[in-house]
Amino acid sequence: MRNLLLTCVVLYLAASSNPLLAQSEAEDDATVYYPAAYFSEYGVVSVNDMLSRIPGMDLALEGNQVPSFGNNNNRGLGATSQIMINGKRLAGKANKASSQLDRIAAEQVDYIEIIRGNSGDLDVRNSGQMVNIVLLESLSNSSMSGELGFTNFHDGTFEPNGSFSYSAQTGALTYLLSADVTSGYEFLESEEVSFLANNSLNDTRDFERTREQTTYRLNSNIVYQPSPADRIAFNFLYSESDPPAKLFRTITDFQTPNAAVTFEREDIPSTQDNWELGGDYEHNFGNGGKFKFLFIVNEEDSSATRERFVSSALSGTETKNLFLDTTSKVQERIARTSYAWPVAEAQSLELGIEGAQTIQDSALRLGLNVPGETSPEFGGLRAIPIPNAISVVEEIRFEGFTIHNWQVNDRMSLESSLFYETSEIEQTGDINKKRDFKFAKPKLDFRFDISSSFQLRLSAEKDVSQLSFADFSAGVNQQDEDQDTVAGNPELEQEQTWRYNVNLDYRLPNDGGVLNSRFFYYDVSDSIGKVDVTTNSLTPISANGNVGDGKVFGLYLNASIRLGFLNLPQAVVTAALNFEDAYIFDPLIAKERTIIPFDRGGFRLGYRQDIPSQNLSFGINYQDAFGDVGGTGGNRVRYDIDNVVFFGAGKLRPELKLFVEKVGFANFTYRAELNNAEDEIRCLERKRYNGYLRDGNLSETEKPCSNTGAQFVLKVRANF
Repeated sequence: MRNLLLTCVVLYLAASSNPLLAQSEAEDDATVYYPAAYFSEYGVVSVNDMLSRIPGMDLALEGNQVPSFGNNNNRGLGATSQIMINGKRLAGKANKASSQLDRIAAEQVDYIEIIRGNSGDLDVRNSGQMVNIVLLESLSNSSMSGELGFTNFHDGTFEPNGSFSYSAQTGALTYLLSADVTSGYEFLESEEVSFLANNSLNDTRDFERTREQTTYRLNSNIVYQPSPADRIAFNFLYSESDPPAKLFRTITDFQTPNAAVTFEREDIPSTQDNWELGGDYEHNFGNGGKFKFLFIVNEEDSSATRERFVSSALSGTETKNLFLDTTSKVQERIARTSYAWPVAEAQSLELGIEGAQTIQDSALRLGLNVPGETSPEFGGLRAIPIPNAISVVEEIRFEGFTIHNWQVNDRMSLESSLFYETSEIEQTGDINKKRDFKFAKPKLDFRFDISSSFQLRLSAEKDVSQLSFADFSAGVNQQDEDQDTVAGNPELEQEQTWRYNVNLDYRLPNDGGVLNSRFFYYDVSDSIGKVDVTTNSLTPISANGNVGDGKVFGLYLNASIRLGFLNLPQAVVTAALNFEDAYIFDPLIAKERTIIPFDRGGFRLGYRQDIPSQNLSFGINYQDAFGDVGGTGGNRVRYDIDNVVFFGAGKLRPELKLFVEKVGFANFTYRAELNNAEDEIRCLERKRYNGYLRDGNLSETEKPCSNTGAQFVLKVRANF
């Protein structure tokens, strides 16, 4: 801590000697304002262009930046958000505010503010820092913006990208219409070497996988304000993305005479689409009270069929040996209402309730080339019975809440809240089961403005994870080629975690940058991991289940600094260091292990240079993880009942990115990007065991490596 404070002092003195055109910040107000004039010299096109010029913006957009302990399912609407537009949250989930930032023209923005405090006046709870985009008020205006481009992949494939948006305001009506096309194409090359327990060469596997994916999305946002006291808004999103894939694999078996070669081909046609409709109504009373009502309905449908063909000669006669079909439909209906009002001087109270219905309908069919009656519904192969393969899971959840905000004085604020959740989860299909749950979730959030630039935040809260319905029934294992399906667990219960956070945030004067440190500690119970669901001792089977209690520690250090003290006021350096430690005793493997998504940590470095006189910007970003493949000294380890995987990276994967951007001909903005510039090869190691892993009877060690290659992106953007 003392070193951090000394660093702040040094940078303060250095930055003070080079005053810049900076943001506005009152001495007694921790909210930071950036007027539209601040960005005028950069030739910005969209709100995203504006945000990229603000030091430390990534911290604000990432929320509390601390990953969830287990799965990060996000059913329901929740009370937090990091982005507001005109002080209001967007009543959407798939259609969220962050997706609007490229669609809102910069010329429509009045100012941008970073809100670092809590207040009953906010439309949502502030979990860290909040970005509010305030648009110009005008009786009538309109704006169009567009972007066209392409991505060149390392196999020579060109895929187009583009977007178009139109926004307008007429009196009390404001609306935004947009459409975009993005490519999710991927060409993956992989090589794997396998050794037996005696270190003799077992086999090698080389494969290429091509995924053809193009996402088409339509989006609209409409706001009508019939009076200063009333506001009505609607949001709609439709998205379609069909990600079919093809795979070709060459297997050389060194345990056979003359090292026999086998060829496998897979076709994986897939479809995916989703839509969402959201709306909200707000009424402000004369006594300072505020009534809010929000609703969201959405649906996501997906399906994939995997068929594998094998032959002993290249282009020879093929035999189908696998048919695996999965379908899933997820529907969600959410309604949330609340009333907030001032209860005393500098104090406010909000009472509300949220109700949500979530339904997942899933099915899985497996066909294999084994003796028995075949079926056209299983690809002409024999149908293999899978327990719990057909499932409908429905959750009815209600959450009542009260939130109290107290501005203790000009420098201190305290937010206390209590959420009480009740839910009923019913599963029907191959398994019929109904369960009820009740949880109380308190939270305290204290903020102390040591100065207008230096803020301390302390928080403690009880968090209850939302279960993944996919874990309730049998599914597909996307991470292990030797295991086609995984078992479901209808007995799964929620993880419960006490989370404690300490955050120090220091904004250098004259817009010199931001320094931030975050320490967190989690005390978790009923952690979700792999549990034993074996029915035949000769073939151990696992499923996701509750394994016990664990601890998590972490320290995140972030800096975003203008180089004004080096006479480079338009250059910004960003850096981040993440340190994590998480452990739990796992009865499945009879040892203490780490916990995904936590790992050893990693680092990020970035540099951005703007040259307004040339209408030019360029930058470079690099990130990597601590540790490498192998043992618990690696970055991430995932244990299962009969195997363990050692990853060379965790949340931060090795990647180098570069970009250059210039406003040029016809006042268009031209941007070139190079992603994965180092053509990073990602490796892991998997150890398989005969029987249970805890018995230590090693059978095979696999060492696969893969890469997707570098990607070159060119974009042309403009406002009309």
